[in-house]
Amino acid sequence: MMRTETKGRARALQLLYAAETQDRTVDQMVPGLSRLTGPEPTVLDFAEHLAGAVMKDRPALDQLIQAAADNWRIERLAVVDRNILRLATHEMKTESAPPIVAIDEALWLAHRFGTRDSPGFINGVLDRIARSLGRL
Repeated sequence: MMRTETKGRARALQLLYAAETQDRTVDQMVPGLSRLTGPEPTVLDFAEHLAGAVMKDRPALDQLIQAAADNWRIERLAVVDRNILRLATHEMKTESAPPIVAIDEALWLAHRFGTRDSPGFINGVLDRIARSLGRL
């Protein structure tokens, strides 16, 4: 059985991905996601809150990611990887999840939604971010 938070992070990633690729807001994407994933209000509420918070803090999150992603410009990263990094960075920055949990969940998302190379890349970047924030 998957935890509510884990499902919520996956749904938040889907919201961020859809919003970015369709040039829309997270709020505009919520009805479509809820139709696809079914009525899990706790999961959807968590996802909507998390994705909305990431979007509000996106410039600051992108700066942290850019500084930690050696030789990679943020706009050149795969959309999935970029949004996984944003989610985990937000959780570490706001201390809403311990760094080990944020990184672990990000790696689960990378294995599930990213490419073969995503987990290693994401792990390295998030480790640098956690250290720069003084969380590791």
